[in-house]
This record gives sequence, C-alpha cells and structure tokens, in this order.
Amino acid sequence: MSASVIPRGFSRFYLLSLLVERPMTGKEIMDVTEQETKGAWKPSPGLVYPLLGKLLSLGLIEETEGRYTTTNNGVKTLEQYGSVRGEFQKRFDTFIRLGLFSRVLAQDAVDRLIGLIDMVREDVSKMGNKQKAKYKTFLLGELARLEENS
Repeated sequence: MSASVIPRGFSRFYLLSLLVERPMTGKEIMDVTEQETKGAWKPSPGLVYPLLGKLLSLGLIEETEGRYTTTNNGVKTLEQYGSVRGEFQKRFDTFIRLGLFSRVLAQDAVDRLIGLIDMVREDVSKMGNKQKAKYKTFLLGELARLEENS
C-alpha cells in the first residue's frame, strides 16, 4: 500500500488514544502510526495537523512545548467512545466472523456511528427544555418499539 493512501477510520479517537499513552508531536504521531501499521500507512501532515487543531479547539487536547497531550475532557470523551464502541463492536464482530464485512469496513462504520452520536449529543445540548422533552419522548418511544421487537 502506498504511503499516500490513507485508510478510512483515522479519527480523533485514534489520535486521542495515542496521546493518552504519552505526549507526542505531530511527527511522532505519524511515525507511531506507521510503526503500528508496519509501514502500510503513514498519515500525512495535511491530515494530522488539521485534526490536532480541531482537537485543540474542542478542548480535548492541549499543546505544551510542541507536544500534544489529552486533557481530562479528552480522556472522558475517549472513555465514552470506548463504552459505546464496545457495544457496536460486539455486533460488528458477528458480521466479521460471518465474513460479511472486512475489519476495515466494520471499523469505519463504528467510527461513523460514534461521530453521529457525538453530533446528536452536541445538538441536544443546544436544545431548549421543551425541545429536549419532545426528543426524550421520541427516544423513549423508539426504545419501547425496539424492546417489543426483540
């Protein structure tokens, strides 16, 4: 695989998980990723640095002397991702065992679902109390429907 080919699924969660382990520079993030993929992929500066900027603006990481590290808010976000991801992963593992999806496609789908959940959380945080009550009623109705069908 060429170094210019960037696999899907490189996300803020991957980067946060690297930075939980130890503070790193952007170059170190690229190098570690290349090592972990045994040279199959080295993300470009054009991918890594904008993502670092976004994480900084969200308060999920901080930068000190050129090294980035995960903030408490970033750790909490990563923990939430881990718990939700675990539930999705159980379901996708079944598909993988059956050979219906490749590991990369399953991982990409999980990352996309987590992103969608984050967008919904952000939207809900901006709602007024009346809107939140309507949304809650809708979600409870959907949950009841799911329980009836299981």
